[in-house]
This record gives sequence, C-alpha cells and structure tokens, in this order.
Amino acid sequence: MASARQIFLVICLVTLCPSGLGFQFSPFVRRTGQGLTKSAGSTGHDPAVRILSASLLGAEEPMKRKQKVLREPALWEYNFGLQDHGIALPHGLQERESPPETYSVSEADIQTLERDGVVLLKGVFDAEWVEYMRTATEKQTDNPHFWSFAGTASKLYDYIQRNVWQTNKAFANFYYHSAVGDILRQMGRCSEIRLSTDLLMVNPNKGFKWHQDNQNGPIVPEEGLRFWITMDTTPADYGSPVYLKGSHENTCVSEEAVFVDIEMEGLEKWKDQQLSFRTNPGDMLIWHPKTVHKIDGPADGIWDTYRRVLGGTAAKEGSLYHDKTGSGGVLSDLGRHGMKDGDDLNSPFFPKIYPRYEEGEARARDEGVVGRNPRDIISKLGGLAGSAAGNRFFSFFQVLGSKSKHPGT
Repeated sequence: MASARQIFLVICLVTLCPSGLGFQFSPFVRRTGQGLTKSAGSTGHDPAVRILSASLLGAEEPMKRKQKVLREPALWEYNFGLQDHGIALPHGLQERESPPETYSVSEADIQTLERDGVVLLKGVFDAEWVEYMRTATEKQTDNPHFWSFAGTASKLYDYIQRNVWQTNKAFANFYYHSAVGDILRQMGRCSEIRLSTDLLMVNPNKGFKWHQDNQNGPIVPEEGLRFWITMDTTPADYGSPVYLKGSHENTCVSEEAVFVDIEMEGLEKWKDQQLSFRTNPGDMLIWHPKTVHKIDGPADGIWDTYRRVLGGTAAKEGSLYHDKTGSGGVLSDLGRHGMKDGDDLNSPFFPKIYPRYEEGEARARDEGVVGRNPRDIISKLGGLAGSAAGNRFFSFFQVLGSKSKHPGT
C-alpha cells in the first residue's frame, strides 16, 4: 500500500503540473478522423509518467482506462450566432453558384422503403463528401454552438445540435449542393423537397430504446421522410440502428408518442421482424417517421471511436404547416417565422433543397433572419405546462438506455 508521503507526492504532481502529466480535468482535445490528440505540449500519454504514478501507488502495472473520443465542452467554449469555417465544397462545386448534384435511386429501393418502412442506400456519398462532412463536424465540435448545450450537457450525446444548417454554413451548403435533395424526392415520389429539421449527432452515449421519431418539424408523418447520412463505420457490437420491418403501417402507436413498448397490443405483426443496419461512411438510411426503431449504445456509455451522423426530416411536396404547440413535437419548430396552422410549408425556415435552393431563402439564412427566437420559444414551450402535454413530452425520457430489456433484441 502506498504511504502517506507517496500519496502526497502524487497529489502535488497533479496539482502543480496539470498540463504536463496528463491529469487534466478538462484537457483541450482536438477531434480527428479516428481519435483524439492532446494540445501541443501535453504529455498525458507518456508511458514513463504512467509507470511513475503506478509505482508510487504500489500498482504492478499502469491501469488502462477506456477514454471518450470527444469531451464535453466547457461552458465558456460555446459560441453564438452564425458560424462559417470556410470549408471548400468537393468536386469543384462553387458555393451558391453550382446546381445540386444528382444521384439515381433504383425503383427496387423505393419499393423497399414503401414496403419495409426503411431502406439503406450504400455508398451514396463518396470519399470527398465524407471528408467534407467530417471536417464540418470537427469544426463544429471544436467550436460548439450554444444550441447544442442542452443535449450535450444532458450527456445524451457527446455532441448534438438541432437545425445545425441554420447556424453552420458548411451544412447549409451540403443541402444546397449535394445530391441529398434529389435522392429524397425520388424516395418520396415527388418533385419538391424542403428540409423540415435536421440534427448533427455524435456518439449516443446511452443509446435509445424502441421509439418512433416525433421531432419532425411542423409536418405530419405522411408528409415526411427521415434520413441519416453516416460518416463512420458502425462498431461491431453496438451502435447499429434496428428497425421493426413494416411497422410504419401500425395504427396503435400515437403520432405524438416517442417511447414504444413493442409488446403492446397491435404490434404483434412486426415485433419479431427486425432489420439491423451496420452503416459505413457515405451510406444513407431513409425511413418513414412512424417506423419503430432503436439504437444500443456501449454498455459503459463511452465511445472511444466516432459515430458521426447528419440526420433529419425532409418535407415532401405539398406539405402543410402544422402548429404543434402543446406537444413535444414543437421542440423542432422554435423559429419566429409567423406561419399559421394549415399554411403551405413555404418559408426560409424550412428551405427548399430540390429542385434547387432558392436564393432568397439562402440569403435569409446568411443574414441571420432564420433561427430560434427567445419569445417564440417561451410561447411555444408554454403549451407543455399542461399535464397531458407534459406526459406526451416526457415519453421521450423513457427511450433512454443503453440496452433494451425486451427479449430477442
């Protein structure tokens, strides 16, 4: 056992040299494509230091600890307003000049989505687009935006930000110039696509039990398409999304529900029809908003690799604005756009991305007209005060957990 003097010496080393010996409580970490790097001058992974500390404490060998690939930002590191990190588009595309790219989807893939409620399109985005999105994500996590605070501080994700396109120009340009709009209009058999809401997600710490998505912006499920664009290879043991094949046809799960008990009456037909997708960089998952699904996170809640995803909900041609004040669904519609229930969904807050972006909508984003408004947030969230609405909203928290307790999952 270490003596009091030895323990005192270790405490002194930690206290006096927090950056030199790697005992940092909040070290600056630069996120990279496959790992993390300490800031210049840091020797936190020096084997000699680990051996010294282990010797002082009487251990035979230094302990190896699993470390997160991304740390939680400090409060003072959050940014406000618009962010433009000057990331060049791939393929020689010119920002706000080049038309969006195209991509041909097979009729078989469209029919798979319609039948199963989910389809995986493999390798949709090439290495250049993947690198573009990884760079944009790294810049975003290195310069966290205030709108990510609630989700990140809650430990739900290592980083999560809704409507990232509104504040980060690189993601807006992705929607304006990539083939994402062309793919979604084919999958929805329509001639116009708008972005209802999006979400940048890095590493879901706890995972999410069986659920359906209700944060789809101000549209109803039949008007939307859910999508994921993945930047990394999913680990073999966890992190793969699992869907109940065909469950988008169910009539027993209410539109406002989040948590889904797959043993409930009405889901017997689908509960054992499970499709698991281990996604890779450049893949795109598309599913119906009512398709029931889950994701298991690592058992210890620690991701030592990346799982970066740009996801969201697209609104198909003809979608209307549905005011969801009083329900949990309002959380994906907190902008002061002035739209009324039943209006055509035609606003820079829900930008057109196919057949191409509209210059006036893009300009409104660039000038900061599009965004969340404190007064609108207060008025819309005020509707959650009622008991019934609160119960629907807090259904979300039942979804959290690294492993589902249902058999056969």
